[in-house]
Amino acid sequence: MSQQDYYKILGVSKDATDSEIKKAYRKLAMKYHPDHSKGDKNAEEMFKKVSEAYAVLSDKEKRQQYDTFGSTGFHQRYSQEDIFRNVDLGDILKEFGFGGQGARFSFGGGSPFGGGPFGGHPRRKAPAKGSDLVYELPLTLQEVASGTSKTVTFQHQGRSENITVKIPPGMITGKKLRLAGKGEPSPYGGPTGDLFIQSRVVDDSFFTNDEWDLNANVTIRLSESILGTQVSVPTLEGRELSLKIPAGTRHKTRMRLAGHGLPKMKGSAKGDLYVTVLVDVPKKLSKEQKKLIEELAATGM
Repeated sequence: MSQQDYYKILGVSKDATDSEIKKAYRKLAMKYHPDHSKGDKNAEEMFKKVSEAYAVLSDKEKRQQYDTFGSTGFHQRYSQEDIFRNVDLGDILKEFGFGGQGARFSFGGGSPFGGGPFGGHPRRKAPAKGSDLVYELPLTLQEVASGTSKTVTFQHQGRSENITVKIPPGMITGKKLRLAGKGEPSPYGGPTGDLFIQSRVVDDSFFTNDEWDLNANVTIRLSESILGTQVSVPTLEGRELSLKIPAGTRHKTRMRLAGHGLPKMKGSAKGDLYVTVLVDVPKKLSKEQKKLIEELAATGM
């Protein structure tokens, strides 16, 4: 079950919204729930599959990890207990019209299906989990734009450990990846805490970013602001974009290049690139320049 495609199990696309995922689970849960298919082992197994898929895809962090590392990588980081932690399927199924006594089977591990919301005996409270660790990882805007792999060195259970982390595109400052079981051990025999890789975008010589939008400045001459011009704007991918500056453009005019910002972490959407036009007004003029400006002034300009 753990190696199957959760999106295919629920019959949704990889860019499905939360409401679409919940709607798909509701339909399948009603179809395969033991109250509707008593004694049907195949239906029971499908109910387990769709419930596990929903537990992952309905959780923003788990879904991000699943999308980033794939099925195999995800299950190397998440146990069954991790998958169902903080997911109360009993309440969800009551919302769909099922009572709490309909499914008396166990998913194994830490799944909530062995008791609690589905009847049976409540489990004893698990020992406290170990502390989580946060590792701040500096990333350039180029790395955020394209994604990268980084080798992280951290202290784990008293020893230095290296691990290679795949950084997905769009991981702006503050976004985190979770590495299950790489945190501090529990002093009470509970599960080990997790390690969170938290990104921090470093300063760039040309661009700044506001979440997934990029900002840049271009400087033009006074004559170009009056007459209009065409300028080239570099991108993080090493390309050049052509930007038309209309005649009469004022100092600090902000222009938008849609879809040329940073990629967002889910789906294919991208932020925008905002270019601020700076007009270079000369502090000193040559005699010829001064004469021409005076002639223009005489025309009422």
